[in-house]
Amino acid sequence: MKKDIRKELQKRILVLDGAMGTMLQRYKFTEEDFRGERFKDFEHPLQGNNDLLSLTQPKAIAEVHAKYFEAGADIIETNTFSGTTIAMADYHLEDIVYELNYESAKIAKEVADKFTAENPAKPRFVAGAMGPTNRTASMSPDVNDPGFRAITFDELRIAYKQQVEGLLDGGVDVLLVETIFDTLNAKAALFAIEEVKEERNIDIPIMVSGTITDASGRTLSGQTAEAFLISISHIPLLSVGFNCALGADQLLPYVKRLSQKSPFYISAYPNAGLPNHFGEYDQTAAEMQALVRKYLEENVVNIIGGCCGTTPDHINLLAEIAQEFKPRTIAVSV
Repeated sequence: MKKDIRKELQKRILVLDGAMGTMLQRYKFTEEDFRGERFKDFEHPLQGNNDLLSLTQPKAIAEVHAKYFEAGADIIETNTFSGTTIAMADYHLEDIVYELNYESAKIAKEVADKFTAENPAKPRFVAGAMGPTNRTASMSPDVNDPGFRAITFDELRIAYKQQVEGLLDGGVDVLLVETIFDTLNAKAALFAIEEVKEERNIDIPIMVSGTITDASGRTLSGQTAEAFLISISHIPLLSVGFNCALGADQLLPYVKRLSQKSPFYISAYPNAGLPNHFGEYDQTAAEMQALVRKYLEENVVNIIGGCCGTTPDHINLLAEIAQEFKPRTIAVSV
């Protein structure tokens, strides 16, 4: 029987996993570990390329996914945040992008299926993570040349399309276009998804999650929460929300705004507070739980999880309180 995330969202608040990077740091992988046997003689440094670990350290990736499911997560994200030719160009690994996405999805799917089989009443889902890339389509990276663009819409669309195909072939249940700082990049990703859906004659749920970059309440490309919502609402989305950049307390007002205006389900996965001077996150699981409780009391979310700095401990406490509350209802059908 095919598990349907839409049905589950009608019944309860779903819990998304926490940070993959935070967990992988615990392994203290060296350059040799990142390379594995396959890339032993590769001529460029590879340390820091977390997506590559799906090929060179697949057991570690599966372990992290399992820890989040054990903590109570309903949805895990594939280890593919940088899984495009654009982001992989930094490591000169553009030619393995399809394989990276396919293998990452397969690892996550195997873990999810195992947990679903153990408890069919709580089906587990895999979201294919599609990060923003390290280029921006609507702004110039050069202050002296405001008209310059480092990437075109079409280049983004082609790169995202390859990622989508790998993720779908690997078996993801949902596609998650996340950490959006430039909505034009997201539109390219959504265009690519729609193209693949049409070519394959399939319907896969799509989650979209933007990033409010600072106290101005805008994305990096200058959109307010409402403007961001309007500019992606032409696509029939499963959910829309915000993640990253801010902690739960700072993010809540913007999630609320989405909740008031959106015909879609709402997701939120904030950071574990703001980073300290060393770039580390100090917010404990209990502190984050107390802040996230407000989201649930105010009935503004359907999917809750954690971004940078969050661990299975954080997700465990979020899963605990998610059970106490009813999900936000949608006035307009998805």
